[in-house]
Amino acid sequence: MSAPVAVQRMAPIAIAPKPPRFPPSRQGSITLDSFHSGLRSGFDSPDSGSVSGSHSTPPCEACLRRRSDCVVGEEDDHCVACQYSGTECSLGESPPIRKRKLNGDAEDRGSKRSSPGRSDNRRRKHQQQPSISAATTASSSLIEDMANFGGPTMLKRTLGLQADRYSQYIGPTTDFEPSLINLSSFDPQDESLLARGTLRRVSDNDTFLLLPDYNTPGYEQITDDVDEIEGIVAPHGRKLIDLYFRVVHPAFPIIQKTVFLEKYERSHREFAPPLLAAVYILAINWWNHDEDLANLPKPNVRELERLVRTTLADSMYRPKLSTIQAGLLLSQRPEGDQWAPTAQLVAIGQELGLHLDCSGWKIPPWERGLRKRLAWALYMQDKWGALVHGRPSHIFPSNWAVQPLNLNDFPDVEWDENNNEERIEIERGRVLFNQMVHLSQILAEILDTFYTLQATKQCAQGVQLVLTLAKPIQLKLKDWYAALPAIIRMDSTYQTPTQSTTPASQIGYLHLAYFATEITLHRKIVRSMDESDMSSHVQQICRSAAKARLISAMDFVNRLTPAHLKAFWYFASKTNFALIGTFGSLLWATSPGREEAEWYRRRLGEYRWTLSVSSKPGENRALTEFAMGMLDISTGLLKQLPEKPLLSRSGSVADVEGMRRGSMFALGGSGISAGGSSLSLASGMQSGFGSVQSPMSEEGGGGGSESSDEGIYGNFSMTSGIAGLRDR
Repeated sequence: MSAPVAVQRMAPIAIAPKPPRFPPSRQGSITLDSFHSGLRSGFDSPDSGSVSGSHSTPPCEACLRRRSDCVVGEEDDHCVACQYSGTECSLGESPPIRKRKLNGDAEDRGSKRSSPGRSDNRRRKHQQQPSISAATTASSSLIEDMANFGGPTMLKRTLGLQADRYSQYIGPTTDFEPSLINLSSFDPQDESLLARGTLRRVSDNDTFLLLPDYNTPGYEQITDDVDEIEGIVAPHGRKLIDLYFRVVHPAFPIIQKTVFLEKYERSHREFAPPLLAAVYILAINWWNHDEDLANLPKPNVRELERLVRTTLADSMYRPKLSTIQAGLLLSQRPEGDQWAPTAQLVAIGQELGLHLDCSGWKIPPWERGLRKRLAWALYMQDKWGALVHGRPSHIFPSNWAVQPLNLNDFPDVEWDENNNEERIEIERGRVLFNQMVHLSQILAEILDTFYTLQATKQCAQGVQLVLTLAKPIQLKLKDWYAALPAIIRMDSTYQTPTQSTTPASQIGYLHLAYFATEITLHRKIVRSMDESDMSSHVQQICRSAAKARLISAMDFVNRLTPAHLKAFWYFASKTNFALIGTFGSLLWATSPGREEAEWYRRRLGEYRWTLSVSSKPGENRALTEFAMGMLDISTGLLKQLPEKPLLSRSGSVADVEGMRRGSMFALGGSGISAGGSSLSLASGMQSGFGSVQSPMSEEGGGGGSESSDEGIYGNFSMTSGIAGLRDR
């Protein structure tokens, strides 16, 4: 047998060459100055989701092939697209296309319909109409059409906000093979026309499919819908928008204020219907806070809600960034939070590529910043929704590549240069939003570590494991709290707000969220405690740390003023108020003796009184009413507990002196092991709270404790808050 002949292996052949890196001239051609110039001119529309209107003459053949708008000037023979690309235009001597007026005509306004079954009628009407080319749908004016063919900062260069197309992210496992995408011939705008749609390449690794809006359900009704929405609030639309930007926007900056106002000055038709309706619905919650509106009848909110449900459902067939904005705003209503819509928003965000790192994408800089803000707002909605609903989160670290926010991700021309107070308000909002993102990441770690199905089984091993896992998270929380910027601290400048919605009053929801996060961690520790596998000293330390959190949270609520309660509160806030009472009920239920249980009973009674004082019309009543209802339920269940035994003072689990000695032994390195590793871990957690008094040592259930919050809350007068209202 002959010896086998060695065959030299060939190098693998690439299916498609890797696309070249962006040329420096394209990559560095966009500056913040050019962005702001575009904002002032009104061309850029980061909040638009739809523009309606149609051409009166057919498009040229080149625009038909490109599936793009075909627009000609008043005295030109060729359309703008052909002039821009240098191709021959088939229009020749065709008469020019006339510009459509921004505000439409009276006939358009008279075509509104409001029957309950309008959505079904829309579908049938749309199916009966013949399909038309996407090129027959023009933008609202010749100026905006020309902007579509302009530089990289114009609408046509956006990815998630084009007037006539929507985008779908092409993932690695779809029927599109990523290796074959590079075989497409991309034009200078990084687009490639295929039979199925237009490929849009935004980076070496990320590609989207652009599809026309015109064949999606409800498209032909966009103008009617936005006119009907505006008609419901007329003539108070601008007042409501000003109210929204005064109350909501500083604390929840997911819309670019300058551009939004410029667009509204031109025409309300430049907005996606669900976004405009969502802004109105949210602003109406503060209707009585405007002197000009307070004495007037409110608009028909039910009709607005019906329209926003219909139009938001339609927009999900052509999702854009405005769809995410509308959904997030609707979720901030007092009764607007539901878990299923959050899942839909996360899915739409993934379709738009919000979970990806867009830092190097070939899109306008302002869209990169807007995408990051919306991505983190969606992240917060998912994590806090998972907490308040007790459901599994939809966003996982393994599929989340969004970079941290920085100052460049926020528009920096949002205030009057001569208005220093407005500038401080906007800056505070940026810091507030960013800190809420950081806190949400810590909350996500708590949920993943202790509250998933797998983590629940793992933590059943006992309190020692729970304390081991909890200590690094507790340190993160402590560091986060200590590092809060001065502009959002609860200091003396926050004591006596003079206006109904001062800038500083917006920060309440962040501090309440912090206490809810602390409570979520300590609930798990308290639940895991079992007298059979832990020493009394460890129990004392863990319960003392939990008690300190409860006292701090209750005192925070007690010090809130009516001005704070009138401000914007994040959607999770009403549940976060309730969690304070739930945590107190847990500590009451697990108290080893009658004395300690009685102390918690009295404190919960005081907490309910605090909530009842603030529960009156005009002061975000839904926040505290929900918490009172949940507190009544939990304390009602506690009546079924068997009576606790009486414990002597020296034998009580609240014997703080003995607890403190154990803590010093564990942390001081004196060689005395007072309780093993569990005591050391628990002592380390307790050390972050300062000195703590025993519940047994406080007379009459009043008083409080000096916790680590003293540096932030110490200057906040007790009588300035709700407690001061009791005797008035």
